[in-house]
Amino acid sequence: MEKYYYGYDEFKKDTQVLVNKCRDYEPEILLAVARGGLTLAHLMSQELDMRNLYTLNSIHYEGEMKLDSFNIFNIPDVSHAKKVLIIDDIVDSGETMVEILKILEDKFPGVEFKLATLFYKKTAVLKPDFAVREANEWIDFFWEVDVV
Repeated sequence: MEKYYYGYDEFKKDTQVLVNKCRDYEPEILLAVARGGLTLAHLMSQELDMRNLYTLNSIHYEGEMKLDSFNIFNIPDVSHAKKVLIIDDIVDSGETMVEILKILEDKFPGVEFKLATLFYKKTAVLKPDFAVREANEWIDFFWEVDVV
C-alpha cells in the first residue's frame, strides 16, 4: 500500500487553511473525534481562541485494518449549543462519520453539526463541510508515527 507521510510543517499550514475556511461558521463548540481529530482540534481551538473543546471516541479502524463494527462512546452533552464543529483528521470511507452524525443528530435535534477535516477521499459516502486536501493513498500522520 502506498503511503504519504504528513509532517508537522504541512499540518501547521493546512490547519491555518482549515481554520480560515471554518471561521465564518462561528461554532460554539469544537468536537474532536478521538484519536485522529485530537491534535487538529487542539491547534484549531488555539487559533480560534476557543475553550469549548469537547471530545468523543470512535473506533472503526485498528491500525490500517477497518473493523466490521463501530464503537462510538463518551459522547458529551452539547445540547446547549446551536452550532458544533466536528473535527477529525480524515474522512476515509465516511461510514464512521455517518454513524457519529446519526447518533449526534438523534441525541441533539436542535443542534447544527458541520464537519471539518484535513483530508477526505472522493469515494467517501459523506463529504466534509470544510476540508483541505484530497487523500489518494494511506496517510501516515506525524502524530501516529513520530513516537519514540
